[in-house]
Amino acid sequence: MRQLRALVAAAEAGSFGRAAARLHLSQPALTVQIRGLEEALGLTLFERSARGVRPTAAGLGMAQSFRRVLDELDEVVAGAREQAAGRSGTVHLAVLPSVAATLLPVALARLRRVHPGIRVLVQDAVAGRVVERIKTGEAELGIGTLPGPDAELAAEPLFEDDLVAVLPPGHALAAAERLTPATLAAEPLVLTDPGSSVRALAERAFAEAGLVLRPAYEATYMSTAVALVRAGLGIGVLPATALDLRLAPVLQTRPIAAAAMRRGILLLRRRGGSLSPAAEALVEAVRRTLPGGEAAPG
Repeated sequence: MRQLRALVAAAEAGSFGRAAARLHLSQPALTVQIRGLEEALGLTLFERSARGVRPTAAGLGMAQSFRRVLDELDEVVAGAREQAAGRSGTVHLAVLPSVAATLLPVALARLRRVHPGIRVLVQDAVAGRVVERIKTGEAELGIGTLPGPDAELAAEPLFEDDLVAVLPPGHALAAAERLTPATLAAEPLVLTDPGSSVRALAERAFAEAGLVLRPAYEATYMSTAVALVRAGLGIGVLPATALDLRLAPVLQTRPIAAAAMRRGILLLRRRGGSLSPAAEALVEAVRRTLPGGEAAPG
């Protein structure tokens, strides 16, 4: 590489002395590099005379070609250094829809202020798909839930999220301070689909109460579930943090008296692997977005 840079500098400067100064070398050191390159290639790259040096046709052609190669290489190296410093890069993130609509936008805005060169490709998915995408390498990071310890994944707790009963406007149960699985079992229920962590928690809470969960309606998207509740089709069992509930103030929520109706939201990654600098920067932004995060170390 030093020889190639010496060739390009000498061809552009038209002088070994000026080229050496540009490369912060002594002229004899640059002359040695040019001679070594000529010997390696078996070509004369410069014509030497009392008036100085001039590239041969072969030397000029090679200098022009190597200039393009060196420019591309410099760009690659600069990009790598930017990534190493956490100033650029792309992060693939799998995340629960409820978190993607609430915590995540605030964290991404924080990340952009500090590291505007980092791109985050967000894949919102139900809990099972979040885990799957991390394990297959489709996502470097995930924000989701786990039903139990997983040997392949490292998990960092972020916050707790309660499931609540979402009542249609004017529902008779609005007079109650809290509801039980037994009370809800007698009502038509609106739940998320079976692949979601919300559904898994609801089924476990009903099972612990000796009940079978039979939803009247299932929805993949939180907005659809909220719309079904608003239309009076049933009581929703949804996460308290869901943004769609904040956008529907006509709906009232009530806590559910069941320990299983709480889920831990986790930051997930493959166990034993190292995160890219860009992913580390995203993790820091997420941590600082949590309550008390501004005071977090680092």
